[in-house]
Amino acid sequence: MAKEVKDIKPLGDRLLVEPIEKEETTASGIVLPETAKEKPQEGVVLAVGPGRLLDSGERAPMEVKVKDTVLYAKYAGTELKRDDKKYLILSEKDILAILK
Repeated sequence: MAKEVKDIKPLGDRLLVEPIEKEETTASGIVLPETAKEKPQEGVVLAVGPGRLLDSGERAPMEVKVKDTVLYAKYAGTELKRDDKKYLILSEKDILAILK
């Protein structure tokens, strides 16, 4: 599933997420094509930045860690494609929940 991406290092309070694509099938067993699917809102965190820089010069620690499965806002982040894989760079504020 999620693999480590060493050539992308998020800055500040940003994180790199690999969206979890769910195969959608109708009740009658028809598999929906990519264009008919909703955007995924779950993903696995692959890398995190050092945290937001505070006015005092210190860094606010990130609540999200690598390998966390997260729920994020539907149209949040910037999409990135590398080696035929889709990734998102999100701000920590776009993360709605950490899924257990």
